Amino acid sequence: MTDAETLAKRCAEAMYAHDRASRHLGITIEAVGPGRATARMRVTDTMINGHDICHGGYLVLLADTAFAFACNTYNRRTVAQGADVSFLETAHLGDSLVAEAVERVRRGRSGIYDVTVSRVTDGGHADVIAEFRGRSRVVSGTLVSPEGT
Repeated sequence: MTDAETLAKRCAEAMYAHDRASRHLGITIEAVGPGRATARMRVTDTMINGHDICHGGYLVLLADTAFAFACNTYNRRTVAQGADVSFLETAHLGDSLVAEAVERVRRGRSGIYDVTVSRVTDGGHADVIAEFRGRSRVVSGTLVSPEGT
């Protein structure tokens, strides 16, 4: 594992320890590396809206979580500056959703990240249900100390 990969994992562990929203919703971080992250969530009954489908806000929340973990892999505290989302399919009760965030560009204090949200079947097939583009902004501070404490 490279130093950059180790730093990304340390940053993710520090963030997740304080991320009450993700933990409350059962979102897990499955993978993280420099400029990338994968988050997973299962659709529960409290996420279902009046159309008997997953409320779109939960899809955005999952995508935003993967985005946040991806753009915070460099130990520079980074927040969302904006985002756009396109809903392509619906999600339903019990669906297992995976959001994969990938850095497209990072310059100065700004970055652009694309996140694909997919429904994963028991057979491992993934159907894309949403695409999210996030814009990040570095603010002051770090997530972990250089010594790892």
